[in-house]
Amino acid sequence: MTPLLSPPLLAVRDLHVTFGQTEAVRGLSFNLHHGETLALVGESGSGKSATALSILRLIEREGGRIAHGSIQLAGKHPSDITTLPAAALRALRGDRIAMIFQEPMTSLNPVMTIGAQLCETLALHRNLRGRPAREAARAALERVKIPEPDRLDQYPHELSGGLRQRVMIAMALICEPEILIADEPTTALDVTTQTEILLLIAGLQEETGMAVLFITHDLGVVSEIADRVVVMKDGTKVEEGRTAEIFSTPMAAYTQELVAATPRLGEGAPPPRTEVEPVLRVEGLTTVFGGAGLFSKGKTTAAVRNVSLTLGRGETLGLVGESGCGKSTLARSIMRLVEPIAGQVELLGCRIDGLSPNALKPHRAKMQMVFQDPYASLNPMMAIRNLVTEPAFLHGMVSRRHRRVMAASLLEKVGLPAEAVDRFPHQFSGGQRQRICIARALSVSPQIIVADEAVSALDVSNARRVTDLMARLQQQEGVAFLFISHDIAVVERVSHRIAVMYQGEIVETGPTAEVLRNPQHAYTKRLLSAVPRFDRLSLSAQQTDHSELRTVDSMPA
Repeated sequence: MTPLLSPPLLAVRDLHVTFGQTEAVRGLSFNLHHGETLALVGESGSGKSATALSILRLIEREGGRIAHGSIQLAGKHPSDITTLPAAALRALRGDRIAMIFQEPMTSLNPVMTIGAQLCETLALHRNLRGRPAREAARAALERVKIPEPDRLDQYPHELSGGLRQRVMIAMALICEPEILIADEPTTALDVTTQTEILLLIAGLQEETGMAVLFITHDLGVVSEIADRVVVMKDGTKVEEGRTAEIFSTPMAAYTQELVAATPRLGEGAPPPRTEVEPVLRVEGLTTVFGGAGLFSKGKTTAAVRNVSLTLGRGETLGLVGESGCGKSTLARSIMRLVEPIAGQVELLGCRIDGLSPNALKPHRAKMQMVFQDPYASLNPMMAIRNLVTEPAFLHGMVSRRHRRVMAASLLEKVGLPAEAVDRFPHQFSGGQRQRICIARALSVSPQIIVADEAVSALDVSNARRVTDLMARLQQQEGVAFLFISHDIAVVERVSHRIAVMYQGEIVETGPTAEVLRNPQHAYTKRLLSAVPRFDRLSLSAQQTDHSELRTVDSMPA
């Protein structure tokens, strides 16, 4: 890392960002140096992404504005980004400063090929067109370990999430920027793909010497890649320092809460439950996509292959594996949201795999689902009182006149105020919306809740609150959870047993502590080796150069 005594490449000073009357960023200052990785961390709503968008002056497109402060960019042509005209900003974006966003599918143009999108950037900033641009685009893909030349002619939907993120990195780096802003680039990725992307960014950074501003709520990732950390809360900086110091001896109360809430592999798992009555039995389940469909061209893919598992009353079974391994398809097949072609599903002693839709309806109340994105799962036009009671109303378990009383009771059960029943989904945070989804699932008193990546998009504090809520409800209500996640540290914390899925099959299963302590399958070992580990910071913390000033801003705990 370049010594911090050198002049900063980017200097943010007293930045204030507003959305209408709301101040999203308040008095933020920090430096970013050549070759350095600086992490901005904090809960959702802390101002991280608003800061990133302000640096590229994209904040105006999101309805915000820079009310005060400066963003100084050094180099051959030093400038204050806050005062640049539109033409200068267009020349800056993608050239000197580039950005990778969290969700590549929404960042890539779905109707343009990968090659066309890469060439568009080259035409704008390097005046390259035709064959030279295509060759440069192919080289950019090879640089991010996508060697197949035909990828240039593919569309974003034809690539996996990991490959799409690599394309985004290739597009961001194709003009060799001095600064790369990475806004939650690995949050939605499984641990092995996440590790590949982080290693790729680190390798390219070493090769080019660019500075990286890494924005995330995943402190495990920060511990692996960042030189320094800026901790944000409610739009302000509460602490800044070297990564090893921040994680080993956090000084601000808020930082201490974040570090304490971050799951760490090896902290311990709930002991396996013995002699519990099975509420779910799955035997030989197989689900195939493709075949006779209009766009399938006769090809079939076995997304789930001969899967068998059991789930006991009041037990949590963690299901882990990479993206595309079949976890979500298995969950949807069990719930008959996707039709399997073979196998048996027994719910509370009753076979449900062959039932007609009408015959299946009474059984649906016994098994509910909580999805990854709570905002997409909630109808934005419906008040909370109707959202959380909708399953119970459809199953005839509550009358129209009593829905409001039931909604208030459900909200209190998940730790939300009863008076929130008249609000709408957009008036809640991500963690609160996920609690609302859990309240909705509880409205029919289910025996099983399938949580499909239910905390993957949440920051560490909200994820901890939601998983603690699940554990409390399990103790009080006896609910069984099928907990699907790519975050193995979270799975360890909540699961009595664990099942590892690879290419549509369960390759290893057993008590959580036993599987994670002594994995037998090579794939399980590979998954565990990819999990970020805080303990790697201990040595660097002892070797830290304490000459650099460490700052802690005063604020309420």
